[in-house]
Amino acid sequence: MERLEYYKKGGYHPVNIGDKFQGRYRVVDKLGHGSFSTTWLARDEQFDRLVAVKVTTADSNSKEVDILSALTADRSTKGPASMIPSVLDRFNIQGPNGNHACHVTIPGRTSLSRAKDGSWKYLFQIDVARALAAQLTMAVEYVHSQGFVHGDLHLGNILLQVPPDFDKISDERLHNEYGKPEQEAVVRLDGKPLPPNVPSHAITPIWLGKACEEITLPESRILLTDFGEAFSPSQQAKYQSNTPLVVRPPEARFEPSTPLSFSSDIWTLACSIWNIIAQRPLFEEWLMTEDDMTLEHVDALGLLPPFWWEKWDARREKFNEDGAPINRSYFLSWEDRFEGFVQKARQKQGMQAFDPKERDAISAMLRSMLSFRPEDRPTAKKVLQFEWMVKWALPEYEKIKILETRATH
Repeated sequence: MERLEYYKKGGYHPVNIGDKFQGRYRVVDKLGHGSFSTTWLARDEQFDRLVAVKVTTADSNSKEVDILSALTADRSTKGPASMIPSVLDRFNIQGPNGNHACHVTIPGRTSLSRAKDGSWKYLFQIDVARALAAQLTMAVEYVHSQGFVHGDLHLGNILLQVPPDFDKISDERLHNEYGKPEQEAVVRLDGKPLPPNVPSHAITPIWLGKACEEITLPESRILLTDFGEAFSPSQQAKYQSNTPLVVRPPEARFEPSTPLSFSSDIWTLACSIWNIIAQRPLFEEWLMTEDDMTLEHVDALGLLPPFWWEKWDARREKFNEDGAPINRSYFLSWEDRFEGFVQKARQKQGMQAFDPKERDAISAMLRSMLSFRPEDRPTAKKVLQFEWMVKWALPEYEKIKILETRATH
């Protein structure tokens, strides 16, 4: 649930169930929210179909809709372009908190992070994990080939596509299958009426998904969303990464005067692939400071580049000059993390683990993508050529296409 104090001048636009945008998009439920937007499930009464309406904050200066339009201008019904949501409509609305840019796309089913949060196992089946990783890499390679950096890759921005014909179901069937909107009235502690810039009800996002381990291969098609941090390096120099600290590329800290580029997505892509195959993140989420996160990086990946190492004053408290940990009883190497967070976690849940050859192929690919120096990381196109992609991940994606072909004949 978004924080109500963000409903202020320059912030979120208050939306309630039943509101109508542009005289045609009637809000039927909530899909979610981000730092700079809320997203709503609405019925397009002009075409009698369900759509997603994204309403940005009034102070945001996102070029997301322009980037999405550019990426899907020559959209193919198959292939990487189909993994990016097309813009069906765009408009602006004026509200009590300012002017809000809005755009309409097809709805997604649920994010991969919510699918994991809806599970006790926190693990995708192995064939699904492979297919998800392949598609995500294909989508990123496509975005890069069009000249853009996504800038905010994580499981919260990767959605599963809705089932076929979902957009045609009635409101009644929607509520019967997925539940009616969960609303709680917003009241002031002093009993006074609500100001117009705050919604009358707080609304829990609708749950369209499944627990991650229940998702089947045919259900694992993705949409890469939330291009609010995206940019074109040829047109804009961007220095600050706003992606969550747990997946933020280290050059954002150690080379703040060097513009971010495509290689920053490769770091976050690697972290996202790890989160798809593993039960726990590669780097601990409960660690909150940059120093703590850099410590995690060194534990898992080895010494920082010499200039970064010398620049990092906090290293003296945790490592000797050779990078060996000191004054710590807790230390997890890459091998420890893979064995514990991936292999043993899968075995404990009665799920298939990776055999040694596949494990080594995954590690080789991810370790290359997690090179500290951005220039040492492979391109997304090169990632698709790694052994794990070619022998294990991409073949699972091909199976989805075969299953879809059979279903249509």
